[in-house]
Parts: sequence; C-alpha cells; structure tokens
Amino acid sequence: MITAEQVKMLREKTGAGMMDCKKVLTETDGDEERAIELLRERGIAKAAKKSDRIAAEGLVATYVSDDHKLGVVVEVNAETDFVAKNEEFRSFVLDVAKQVALKNPATVEELLNQPSIIEPDKTVQDVLTNKIATIGENMSIRRFERFETTGLIESYIHGDGKIGVLVELQGGSQELAKDVCMQIAAARPEYLDRESVPQDKVEHEMEILKAQAVNEGKPEAVAEKIVQGRIGKFYGEICLVEQDFVKDPDQKVGKLVESKGAKIIKFARFEKGEGLEKREENFAEEVAKQMNG
Repeated sequence: MITAEQVKMLREKTGAGMMDCKKVLTETDGDEERAIELLRERGIAKAAKKSDRIAAEGLVATYVSDDHKLGVVVEVNAETDFVAKNEEFRSFVLDVAKQVALKNPATVEELLNQPSIIEPDKTVQDVLTNKIATIGENMSIRRFERFETTGLIESYIHGDGKIGVLVELQGGSQELAKDVCMQIAAARPEYLDRESVPQDKVEHEMEILKAQAVNEGKPEAVAEKIVQGRIGKFYGEICLVEQDFVKDPDQKVGKLVESKGAKIIKFARFEKGEGLEKREENFAEEVAKQMNG
C-alpha cells in the first residue's frame, strides 16, 4: 500500500501533482527511483537529483596554498546547525583541510590515522574524538579532494560553508578561476565535458527522451531525431564547459575560458550533506524527554 508520506516525498522531489505521484508509485510498487523515471517519461517531472536530498549538518571548507599550486576541499559533518557555527568546530574543519594539503592522505581512513599537524602526539582520529567529547555532538570527516598542479588552483565558499568549490586551470588568471568556481557553485555541473559523462548515463537519458517523444505522439523515426536534438540540452546542463556562463548567458563556459588562453583541467564541488538523509526530529518529544529527565 502506498502511504501519504511516500506521495509527499515524491511530490517534493519532482514538483509533480499528488495524483500523478500516487499513480506512478502504485504502478512501480513504491519504487521511488522508477516512479521518478516514469514521471519524466510522461513529461510530468524534470530530472530529480539525489544530491537534492540535502539534510546533514556540518561544514564545507577549502584551503589553497599561497602560490595557488595546491588546494583542498573537505566536508565534515555534525548533528546540528548550532555546531556548524561553533568556532571550535570551524577551526577543526580548517585544520583538517590543511592536514590533507600537507600530508596528502589517500583516503579518509588514512587521514584519521595520521599524526595531527596541530597536536603531533595525537592522531587526527584522537583529535576528532576529543572534539566530540568537548563539543558534545557526534561528528565525522566525510570526504575530501586534493589538487596539486603546475597551473592554477582557486577555491570558493558559498553560504558560509554550505557549498565549497575547487578548480584547476592551466593558463588564465585568479579572477577567471574565481569566476569558474562561482559558475560551478551556482550551476551545479556534474562533469567537465561530454567525454567525462559515463556512456550508460547518456544511453539512459536517451531512452527517457525517446519515451517522452513517443508519448507526445511522435512516430519512431521522428522520435529518434528529436532525441538527438534534445540530448544537447542534457549536456548543456550537466557539463561545465557546455553550460551558459552565469555572468553572460550568451557565452558558453568553455568558449569563455578558451578566449582567455586557459583550460579547465578538473573541478570538485561539495554541497553540505548532499546524498545524506537527515534524522527526523520530533522537538515536542525531545522537550518532553528533557523535562521528564
């Protein structure tokens, strides 16, 4: 049986009507991902990104060396937004970013086992455990990216640590690199260019686009041509170099960077809590527990 909560969640993720949501959930036996695909095939909803399910608290921070040859972006999660604003927590996150920059761990596990650059007699895990004890809330180092280059690295933080971006350029200026960072923060590209997009993702999108065209009443041969036209828009949304530049929508990002004698090598974009489900809080129950405690 399909619950009202399932319908509500699908509606929030797709913007589709309540009855449409209930119908596709019934058809798919409650399989949300397949239900989203059905809504898209029928032209009722746009692509729903898993990264929209943003809920976990914490902070994203960056570190870039003075010569802009080395850069790091890191995400550290906490239970509440209060901790994300705590100066001790914020200082710890910046120390983690510097640790990654200087000690170059391959994984989070390796990072946790390294001697801390701030307290060399302790591991990063020890320091983290102490912070959990003093701040009084569970925390975890979730992920990081580290770039080192002969070119130029720039970073950008948006929303006081909600989004962090790191970009590597060959050629160009810091100003250009900062513009590219802001583009990435605002337009959320998933890949650098067409060649970076996995083939199975492209094929899956083409299947959905074809189903849309067929459901619009187009003959098979015409539907194929429509797909070829529409797939360009798909690339234009998810590939950084093919996106419209936010400061000048008449220019593509790739062409703009090229005109400045530069090339984007790679980028990383972290959004706090993306893909994590937040613990449901019942504050009335919480207050009652504290009063009874």
